[in-house]
Amino acid sequence: MSNRFGVGLATIAGALILVSLSAFTVDQRQRVIVFQLGEIKEVIDAPGLHFKWPLIQNVRYFDTRILTWDDPEPQRFITAENKPVLVDAFVKWRIVDVKKFYVSVAGDEIAAARRINQTVNGLLREEFGKRTVHDVVSGERDDIMNTVRERVDQDVRSLGIRVVDVRLKRVDLPQEVSADVYRRMESERKRVASELRSNGSAEAEKIRADADKQREVIIAEAYRDAQRVKGEGDARAAAIYARASTCWCSIRARSSSGTSRTSGRAASEWAPLSSWLLP
Repeated sequence: MSNRFGVGLATIAGALILVSLSAFTVDQRQRVIVFQLGEIKEVIDAPGLHFKWPLIQNVRYFDTRILTWDDPEPQRFITAENKPVLVDAFVKWRIVDVKKFYVSVAGDEIAAARRINQTVNGLLREEFGKRTVHDVVSGERDDIMNTVRERVDQDVRSLGIRVVDVRLKRVDLPQEVSADVYRRMESERKRVASELRSNGSAEAEKIRADADKQREVIIAEAYRDAQRVKGEGDARAAAIYARASTCWCSIRARSSSGTSRTSGRAASEWAPLSSWLLP
């Protein structure tokens, strides 16, 4: 009885061990390669419970989620102006063909990331060498990232990898170059300020000279017009005085001849004379 119980227990234990060695699960974020005696036998993409032959088959898991390679140290590139820049970039990539990935880099994610990093750095060096500092900092930054991403993706497709994105986190000048650029910018700004002050002073002198000239012209014209008006007034006054003198002499001559007139008649005679005297 006890022997049968022992055999049954051993059989159950062996079956459990056999099942544990044969069964394996695949997550939806994973792909699995089944090896048989070291040779690739099958690639499993479907998630769920699967089985393999124990002892002669083994499996290896690969993560198909998006992975990130971030270079720990900024890389130094030379622009078209022969100026160095420090570039900090990162790459997002994923495994799309686990069989190619295993054959190419033995399934090593670090080796694949290094290969991607070398390709990215080479292309960035090429693209930065075509552009100025202004272009790589602001003007054509998106163009650089898109171009590098497309070319890297084409290069690593043979590894079973797809590059999702390439981003430039930071593009800076080295410290010694930044100081030199700052000094040049400061001297340039001082030169521009001096030029603006000089131009402003010259323009101010020109405006003052023009204003003084206009002032003299206005004063001269006003004096000329005043003298003309004064001369015309003096001439008219002299004419009036002459007419008045003539009329007065005529009146006195009539008075001295003894001709008597009434006051009303004298007033009537004086009225036309006064209108003749006045202008």
